[in-house]
Amino acid sequence: MATTDRQATTLALAHALSAAERGLAVIPLSRSKLPALRSPHRNDPTPTPCHGECGRLGHGVYDASTDPRRIRALFAAAPWATGYGIACGLHPHHLIGVDLDTKSGTDSSAALRELALRHLFTIPDTVVILTPSGGRHLWLTGPPDVVVPNSASRLAPGIDIRGAGGYLVGPGSRTDHGVYGTAPGTAHLPPAPCPSALLRLLLPPPPRGPQGRGGAAGGPGRSRGLGQGHGRDRGLGHGHGLGLIHFVLTAHEGQRNTRLFWAACRAYENGLGPDLANALIDAAIHTGLTEREARSTVASAARMSGRRG
Repeated sequence: MATTDRQATTLALAHALSAAERGLAVIPLSRSKLPALRSPHRNDPTPTPCHGECGRLGHGVYDASTDPRRIRALFAAAPWATGYGIACGLHPHHLIGVDLDTKSGTDSSAALRELALRHLFTIPDTVVILTPSGGRHLWLTGPPDVVVPNSASRLAPGIDIRGAGGYLVGPGSRTDHGVYGTAPGTAHLPPAPCPSALLRLLLPPPPRGPQGRGGAAGGPGRSRGLGQGHGRDRGLGHGHGLGLIHFVLTAHEGQRNTRLFWAACRAYENGLGPDLANALIDAAIHTGLTEREARSTVASAARMSGRRG
């Protein structure tokens, strides 16, 4: 086992150095997919936030580097590492990871296709990483002046986003569940630019307030509902709300919960959640969901969006 682990560490380092040559900053990961180096501040009686300013190793994604000497030092300090993570949001790629999970029991790929259809974008040919559990990671690039946050199932159940401060498990990494690999035909591709319509969905809506009602119309931070592309102020409560309800009503079996979650997230993000919740639940029940399922999904959307009133 020790020999196998040493071989896995050697392979992980080789893959990490190869990724660094492409401008991707990396860190060593353990078999659990967590950073292999523990925080040097874990035993401090009163730890203060540190992103590596102390000069020691063990700050997770903040240790990430493209410098071969630095990478070798990181792996030398973590000889148990069997994989590597690729930091998102950093120059020059400003990587955005779209994690299509399978463990949630939902069809995340279908949910992404649904989003693309509704918001009129297509996913370009890009690097695709296959996970041991059957999921996929799509690599996209973002603008250098836009910070994409991390999120879990905010777009739809099973779709997680890795942005600034996050990382993706690199191909060739060995974990407790298997090995990550590159999908055939995508290894030679560069990460493709994120479609602008999808980028808008990845960013949080502007703060609501006296000056934030309209914000900068059409800016990248605007979260659009159903691809309408109109402002959030005048007429939104009626037309936009009816559109979300119709979106739920027209769901087929296998997409009912996904559509309800997506519509409820959009409603809460636009400040319409309390007014639309019951109508969305009724629409979902009409498609075949139970009231308990529908209420649970809407409540999850409310918690995810952080806009309950």
